[in-house]
Amino acid sequence: MRLKDAVPKKGSQQRGRRLGRGISAGQGASCGKGMRGQKSRSGGSTRPGFEGGQNPLYRRLPKLKSFPMVNRKQYTIINVSKLASLPPNTEVTLASLMEAGIITTNDGPLKVLGNGELNIPLKVHAAGFTATARSKIEAAGGSCEQVG
Repeated sequence: MRLKDAVPKKGSQQRGRRLGRGISAGQGASCGKGMRGQKSRSGGSTRPGFEGGQNPLYRRLPKLKSFPMVNRKQYTIINVSKLASLPPNTEVTLASLMEAGIITTNDGPLKVLGNGELNIPLKVHAAGFTATARSKIEAAGGSCEQVG
């Protein structure tokens, strides 16, 4: 095989359009781009995302505040202070808290937050604990078990 044998396959390459070469060429005068305007000029059209001088969407978005996090994990939250009303050595789960009437809605897995005081030992089964909640439950003589 020689270098002269390395040629493209027949029909794979097309010649470029000869623009502005008269009416018989098919693309005469305005070259098929219409009459006037930005998109008819040589050098092609505007870049992607250009909005005619208006601040484009990709530059506007980061300035806007409070974009919601996509697929945010939703928890049913409860503070340690609410658990203080339970009797000692109770097994605390989302179902038992709803049964006791401490929590009224199930918004997802249970997460325990550390606001308030706790003086009784409890066995807490939850999907998440804050560091202060875990330390307060264990300081009261209880245990924290992460589930799920």
